[in-house]
Amino acid sequence: MWKDALREIAKKLKDEINFYRTVYKHPKTPFIPKLLLWTAIGYALLPFDVIPDFIPVLGYLDDLIIVPGLILMAMKLIPQEVIRECREGASNSN
Repeated sequence: MWKDALREIAKKLKDEINFYRTVYKHPKTPFIPKLLLWTAIGYALLPFDVIPDFIPVLGYLDDLIIVPGLILMAMKLIPQEVIRECREGASNSN
């Protein structure tokens, strides 16, 4: 039962990553949102953080706030037509 739940979460995560990749590659996506998306990826992957991960709770809390915040800011700056096109493309590819 929990395996099915994990499988579903993994599928949704994969779909979201493909969506962001499609948005990033779209020719009408402005430079600043692209930069914000790259910053979110870099922050998530790089070994250093604003608050180090070895500090209990706070170390991971910054990752849970900063990365989604950067993605949210990027999505707000991208034209809705681009987001709509990329969502439809992502749903059609599955």
